[in-house]
Amino acid sequence: MFCEKAIELIRELHRMSDGQLPAFNEDGLRQVLQEMEALYEQNQSDVNEAKSEGRAELIPSIKLRHCCLLRNQRCVTAYLYDRLLRIRALRWEYGSVLPANVRFHMCAEELQWFSQYKKSLASFMRSLGGDEGLDITQDMKPPKSLYIEVRCLKDHGEFEIDDGTVILLKKNSQHFLPRWKCEQLIRQGVLEHVVS
Repeated sequence: MFCEKAIELIRELHRMSDGQLPAFNEDGLRQVLQEMEALYEQNQSDVNEAKSEGRAELIPSIKLRHCCLLRNQRCVTAYLYDRLLRIRALRWEYGSVLPANVRFHMCAEELQWFSQYKKSLASFMRSLGGDEGLDITQDMKPPKSLYIEVRCLKDHGEFEIDDGTVILLKKNSQHFLPRWKCEQLIRQGVLEHVVS
């Protein structure tokens, strides 16, 4: 039946929760594009036949195939756009380095788009706030206090804070750190906020 594969692409995205990125369905996308090519070629031959032989009975089937082409186009566009929105949200959630399991679900073009978005965002942040720039990815939620207690979930090595103090982040160690310095590490899964 027409448009079933395109609708399946949309259902695949709908089944995933907002924060998740399903694997790029290259095979499904290829099948939709092949269906669109077949519909277009059939329409071209029917249009030529209708014009040359005056067969008006072909017009309803031409219109049906044209509507299917437009629906497939909308579904593919929605699939790709939704994936880009999810990838953009991942940049804000994980920072500039995506986990390997997330990168595994992206195609080469999406990785390239992510890299360009990351560079654009970095240059914008450098243009704000004077010499050092302003990291707008920090403090996604307004802080209740400037310092928080964190527990290290995995060995990370040395971590330097603004006053020059170097802290060794070892697994299961707890520290009292400035919120803005450790928020990125919390999003990356290196630290967790200890709520007492």
